[in-house]
Amino acid sequence: MRDHLARLLSTFFYVGNVPVAPGSLASLAGTLLAVIFHGDPAVYIVFWGAITLVGFAVSARAEKLFGRKDPSCIVIDEVSGVLLAFFALPLTPAVIVTTFFLFRAFDMFKIYPVNRFEELPGAVGIMADDLWAGLYTNIVMQLAIRWAGMMNL
Repeated sequence: MRDHLARLLSTFFYVGNVPVAPGSLASLAGTLLAVIFHGDPAVYIVFWGAITLVGFAVSARAEKLFGRKDPSCIVIDEVSGVLLAFFALPLTPAVIVTTFFLFRAFDMFKIYPVNRFEELPGAVGIMADDLWAGLYTNIVMQLAIRWAGMMNL
């Protein structure tokens, strides 16, 4: 039963089992959750915290079940990271699209020091790089939105 639960949650209800672009699909699922929970920051934080804690709790076990380091089917890290990316941003269509693609870019290209976190063992190595990608994305978007506001764009 524990193995089944680890597979279910680490793949974010089997989204990670999709054969093409499972990380992008999980990021899209996380984006939809960000839109759903956007109206209440306290609920958003609790939900993000729960997803993140579950990710840390199940990803190392799932990694052992799947038999390889950070397999692409483990996508709860993408959900957690993209939720962090969207935190406290205004959810206009332009912000949603830009944040989604910026997060995917940071996640895929692993800009220093994100690439160092990916090398860590177990759950920390699986989760940390996506959380950093989410943090980078959020910082860039917060700055861009403020700059655009100053420029009256």
